[in-house]
Amino acid sequence: MKRIIFTLLIIVVMAGASRAKIDLVTLPTRDTVQLTIYNSADMTLVRESRALTLKDGKNKLQFSWANTLIDPTSLEMLPKADADKIDIADLTYPPRVRNLGLWNIESGVSGKVPVEITYLTSGLSWRAFYIGTLTENEETMRLQGYVRVTNNSGEDYENAQTRLIVGKVHILDQIAELARRRYPYGRPREIVPSSKEARLSESDLLKSRMGKLDMSLPLPMFLGKPKEITKEGLSEYFLYTIEGKETIPTGWSKRLLSFDVDEVPVVNLYKYEEERYGQSVVRFLSFKNDKEHGLGETPIPGGMLKVYRNAGDEGHLSYTGQSSFKYIPVDEDVELNLGPVANVVVEPKLMNFKTENYRFDGRGNVSGWDEIRTFKIEVKNTRGIDVKVEIKRNFNTTHWKLAKSGDFGKFEPVDKDTVKFNLTLKPRSARKFEYVLRTYHGTREDDWTRALW
Repeated sequence: MKRIIFTLLIIVVMAGASRAKIDLVTLPTRDTVQLTIYNSADMTLVRESRALTLKDGKNKLQFSWANTLIDPTSLEMLPKADADKIDIADLTYPPRVRNLGLWNIESGVSGKVPVEITYLTSGLSWRAFYIGTLTENEETMRLQGYVRVTNNSGEDYENAQTRLIVGKVHILDQIAELARRRYPYGRPREIVPSSKEARLSESDLLKSRMGKLDMSLPLPMFLGKPKEITKEGLSEYFLYTIEGKETIPTGWSKRLLSFDVDEVPVVNLYKYEEERYGQSVVRFLSFKNDKEHGLGETPIPGGMLKVYRNAGDEGHLSYTGQSSFKYIPVDEDVELNLGPVANVVVEPKLMNFKTENYRFDGRGNVSGWDEIRTFKIEVKNTRGIDVKVEIKRNFNTTHWKLAKSGDFGKFEPVDKDTVKFNLTLKPRSARKFEYVLRTYHGTREDDWTRALW
């Protein structure tokens, strides 16, 4: 098991002794560890607490990050007690020694002192995904949100509190590249900074590496069995915090429940548009991220939604489809494309075509005319529930006139060359309707324009 290696070298100047006595002490395990994982950059802020056993006087803390993706230039340590008596003088990197740093600590107390160590690491990531379960009438859906946390950082994090952040962060350097440098600051002669330079490396450099990352963020975090996730807004970020603690070994992924809302109202709509979807009818599922729909407290991170349908009282499920979506702000609608279906069919047929109203130029050539097409559209619903169908028709010209033939209700213009028909079909039923499309061409377009005015 890969672990960050800490050792504590205690240097005590003995009275009357001509040289220092050096004690090698193993640093105690972490008391707590907190992870803040960003989804827009390969970056995680780790904040851990440990209790150091210090001697009065000079102490050295050896830190090794071998086999991990820790950025050594981001290391920072602060005492959490007796801060006025403890001076963390500097952090140095011995020349020609890889993956090793030495903290020089001047202590005015003897005994255990709690400290907080923070650093940036690469290799931890998360992504959101969702499961929707429709009721039999498909009017509502149980929506379950999950996050999957993956640890490829090379370090095990035991009993970690974890917070996930949605939002973009600007970083100047890639953390993974900084972690893999042979020497933290480049060439060996640049490794050992002065005391003043070392202090800059520990604090100011960390902030500069993190760009817009707010180091003042509180960092309680998340993982586990269905645990409550607390969501809060902060500046341009949103934080998703799962209660409790969980161990995330390196090389492992864990699925965590984010939310579970039982009855989210949904709208099912079947769309037909030949130019966009071909001859297939495509099913869409829509809902709104608001309180009326049982949601709306925070934005919903983008991810993949897999949709199932209850199939009887025995708890069986039938697969309906899946769709990915982007970040959904509060009070915004989302429409998900679940793919083509076979149980709702739209069949348009051209029944008649003719031309008329010819116009001629001075040479006797045809300069304008009308084209008249009669279409019949048959719509079939083979499902056992009502369905709503939207049919869009594109005319390839902005000069047109539509007359209905038969009972298809009203059509609605979508733009200058497209209309849509909306129908509701009863279970296992069919409807047929016709319309007559007149399009104007050549100089007849001028006649069409004058007719409008």
